[in-house]
Amino acid sequence: MSRAMQCQSCLPWGSWARLPRCLGTRGVHVCAAAVPGPAGRCFLRKILHTSSVSLPRACVRYQGGSQESSVQPSSSRHGQSQLRNVASSGAIKKHQKSLSAWFSHQPNEERQFGPSFSLDAVHVDPVIRESSLEEILKPSPDLTIQNQLQQPYRRVISLHNLFDVDACGRQVKNVVLYGTVGTGKSTLIKKMVVDWCHGRLPRFELVIPFSCEDLSHSHAHISLRRLITKKYQHLRDVVPVLEASNLRVLFILNGLERLNLDFRLAGTELCCDPNEPVPPSAIVVNLLRKYLLPEASIIVTTRPSAVRRIPGKYVGRYAEICGFSDTNLQKLYFQMRLSQPSCSGEESQDRSPAEQENLVEMLSRNLERHNQITAACFLPSYCWLVCTTLHFLYFTRTVPPSQTLTGIYTSFLRLNFSGEVLDSTDPTHISMMKYVAKTVGKLAYEGVMSRKTCFSEEDLRQCFEVEMKTESELNLLEVFRSDVFRFFLSPCVQPGKEHTFVFTIPAMQEYLAALYVVLGEKKTLAQRVGTELSEFIGKVSEDVAVVVNIISKVLPLRFLPVLFNLLKIFPRYFSRLSGKDRDAIAHTMAEELFKEEDYYNDDVLDQINSSILGVEGPMRHPDEAPDDEVFELFPIFMGGILSRRNRAILEQLGCSIKNLAAFEIAKAMQKTVIRKGHKGLPPSELMDYLFFLHEFQNERFTAEAVRSLRAVNLSSVKMTPLKCSVLASVMSTTCHEVEELNLTSCNLDSGSLRTLFPVLLRCKALHLQLNSLGSDACKEIRDLLLHDKCAVSSLRLANNPVGEQGARYLAEALAGNRSLTQLSLLHTALGDPGAEAIAQHLAQNQHLQELNLGYNSLTDTAALRVVEVAKRHETLDKVHLYFNDISEDGKRALDSLRMDRDGVRALVFLTAGTDVSDYWSHILSVVQRNLPFWDRERVRQHLALLLQDLESSRSQTANPWRKAKFLRVESEVKKMLGKLQDGTL
Repeated sequence: MSRAMQCQSCLPWGSWARLPRCLGTRGVHVCAAAVPGPAGRCFLRKILHTSSVSLPRACVRYQGGSQESSVQPSSSRHGQSQLRNVASSGAIKKHQKSLSAWFSHQPNEERQFGPSFSLDAVHVDPVIRESSLEEILKPSPDLTIQNQLQQPYRRVISLHNLFDVDACGRQVKNVVLYGTVGTGKSTLIKKMVVDWCHGRLPRFELVIPFSCEDLSHSHAHISLRRLITKKYQHLRDVVPVLEASNLRVLFILNGLERLNLDFRLAGTELCCDPNEPVPPSAIVVNLLRKYLLPEASIIVTTRPSAVRRIPGKYVGRYAEICGFSDTNLQKLYFQMRLSQPSCSGEESQDRSPAEQENLVEMLSRNLERHNQITAACFLPSYCWLVCTTLHFLYFTRTVPPSQTLTGIYTSFLRLNFSGEVLDSTDPTHISMMKYVAKTVGKLAYEGVMSRKTCFSEEDLRQCFEVEMKTESELNLLEVFRSDVFRFFLSPCVQPGKEHTFVFTIPAMQEYLAALYVVLGEKKTLAQRVGTELSEFIGKVSEDVAVVVNIISKVLPLRFLPVLFNLLKIFPRYFSRLSGKDRDAIAHTMAEELFKEEDYYNDDVLDQINSSILGVEGPMRHPDEAPDDEVFELFPIFMGGILSRRNRAILEQLGCSIKNLAAFEIAKAMQKTVIRKGHKGLPPSELMDYLFFLHEFQNERFTAEAVRSLRAVNLSSVKMTPLKCSVLASVMSTTCHEVEELNLTSCNLDSGSLRTLFPVLLRCKALHLQLNSLGSDACKEIRDLLLHDKCAVSSLRLANNPVGEQGARYLAEALAGNRSLTQLSLLHTALGDPGAEAIAQHLAQNQHLQELNLGYNSLTDTAALRVVEVAKRHETLDKVHLYFNDISEDGKRALDSLRMDRDGVRALVFLTAGTDVSDYWSHILSVVQRNLPFWDRERVRQHLALLLQDLESSRSQTANPWRKAKFLRVESEVKKMLGKLQDGTL
């Protein structure tokens, strides 16, 4: 073990888990271009501070990567003339155009999950801090996040100044730019190349980027000249004169940790000839040695664990990428990102600037509270995840199969890990993501099972160090600590818990726990040994069968086939055990999905929203007992990981989930998840179940689950565009009729109704009360009711601002609809014009049986007009007109109606002549149910009129039985009035 490794291995976990060591507001450098927006404002913030910088110890020793700075006078030599010819040639311009197109290209995830912006248009540079090899190898004290922000000033350097002279005055030629996973190394290099292509990096006349991952896959000998022209054909005329022309060249070597470099002369021979074929690693070594093209500048990016692979004498400057160490940088990034137009380049009509500004403002306030999200957004990659998740939650109008929350997290991991091995020098070549799933996933799973989000150093040792037995395992752990640990875990910011660790993003704990379970890592030692042994025997059994068959034909050894059959029993036996493992996975999923203690929490999408934007209101007192931890995303992520698309991405990351395993888990889920989903679920829990089915992306399974949902109650669930899309997507897997769909108080609008249109068509009873549905929404409802496949028989629109225009749309719908039998327009601000519009079209309807126009400020004229039409209607037998402005004369006219004679009954008061109305309890229950949404003073006045009418009718009857009934109803009304005055109702 190296000396550095020995020093690190004796450190506690806390000293390995600090965030980037940088960095208060004094060390901030921002580079931002103009942001397209409504006002076309330019977000440009620079915080510049100067202070004295002491000379590092590295200056007193030899630095092979630096040269004395000198000014070269102009000359008319042939080399300089040749330089100008080359520089002005079209070859470099073509090279710039090609590089610009390639490096400006965004990954699929950028275009798929929310708006993306070009690096050339908008960019926020992370903080870069100048460092030294001694500082890299020297362990730092354990630091909390609060202490990080109070660190003393360190020299911050911009990307374009990395090749300035060092503190000793020597020109820097070799720069090592390092940072942990997620700090933005690759994005920064992309920005550097794009800047050069557009003339914003005049220091260099030619930039040649190389991917060390690409070089690591090439084992054939090749010359530097051939390597350049193979990657960049436009430079075939430039390469022959590179050395002679003194062209200012920059080589970019991205991802040095992918290469195994040997700087010993015995390992890599010296080579100064660009035309000599050598291994690609030898080219890199000799470029860094300055033995090959000594005048060329080189910038290397790498993870911290690989920094020491380059001897310090070959490095002129070390620079650490520290991410967004200041909340102002985070806010700037969010403001730029969330104000971008849609992926298609056109601003969505449903995405208003005011909504975007409100979202940015809420996020900014949460960042200012220094919550855990502030710590997470130190890493630019997590800022991307936050923006992508917010776009998914707020601006998703349709959800294609590729857009799932699990897909966002899986793609996020692919963007950051992309199948990298943890340590290229380790013979096992285990992928970084596989190692994370086995170790961090175990910690996450144990936390979920014990309802815990904070972990002590002892918890970390139990998960990471208990099974360390070999040198290789210990070395992998050290690499993980230095490169990856801070990506997933960070110090807790809660007072009193500064020395514990939490997952940087809370949902990541549930994702990794789900991945740990689905990958089958939750096994006993006997299960693991048995599985490996059965797989080995299964592979060998075919060859053994051939040999046994041949021998049995030659020799009379009858026991050989018997032995062979016994061998085949072993893998069959363990295949049954693996089947039980999959049953256990399905059982775990069902148990976690339908936990009764989580039934009345917010749905998971609202929980994610709160974790990012925070909860408005007073902050919790430090001494106040915290709420119980909720892990409702865990089973949803389990289902999402099993989808075909996510399994394909995880395969690229080295986490293989076989098709057969996914099939068997889905088959086992039919016995558990669907059976438990049959029972009635609270609205928020039902929304979680529908979201689980969407994430699972198994159409056959979803169809079977949805077919059993005859009634869907989502009342009081805030139905965002995303939730509406999820509901529509899940319900579209079948075409069965839904007995009842309850969307009461769900914040619906016309856009929501358009999204849900295919679902609404199949619903018999449709509850849309308390949704602020105006005339635009009524236009959508009209189209729904006029559709030839409409199955709606009962429609409730109570407590919506329908208005006169909305009533006209509904009247048109009544004229042509053939399915509707009950329509409730209680308290919908119709007025006389609205009621008149309905009366005009009511005669053309032939199926309506009940119409509720209560609490709509109708006068005698409108009420009697509706009743006159109802008397001639073939099927309409009940009209609700209570709580309207009907006079005594109107009341007498309506009281004179008789069902047997007029064919309709009008429900206006609690009395019917000299008797109590049969519907008095119904009217009072309607009042009590809707009182929170009605004008209390007006309700009090109406109740007083009802009480007066009851007393008057009671005085007109001599029947003691009727008098008793009147007294009973009067007592109920008086009780309601008393509660209303006391404020207890």
